[in-house]
Amino acid sequence: MSVDVTDNAERERYDVHQDGMLAGFAQYRKRGGLIAFIHTEVDQQFEGQGLGTAVIKSALDDARSQQLAVLPFCPFVSGYIERHAVYLDLVPEARRGDFGL
Repeated sequence: MSVDVTDNAERERYDVHQDGMLAGFAQYRKRGGLIAFIHTEVDQQFEGQGLGTAVIKSALDDARSQQLAVLPFCPFVSGYIERHAVYLDLVPEARRGDFGL
C-alpha cells in the first residue's frame, strides 16, 4: 500500500492518496503567517487505515517547515495535536485554550 500526501494549494487542502486513489483531505485557509485547519475527511472506503493521521502529520510537518502558526479549528487536527505534543508549539500559546490545548 502506497500513501502519498500532497498540498493541493489551488483547492486549499492537503490530499491523501492511497495507491493513486484520492482517499481524503484536510481543508485549510492560509493568511499571512497562519494556517487554519477547518475540516478533515477520509472517504468511507478508506476509513480505519490511518490515512487521516497521515494527512494531518504531513500537513503539520509542512506548516512547521514553512514556519506557519497553526489554528486547529478541525476537531480531528486539534485532537491529533493533543495526542502528539511535539506539534503543540505550532499553536500560538495565547490561542491554545480556544482549542482545548
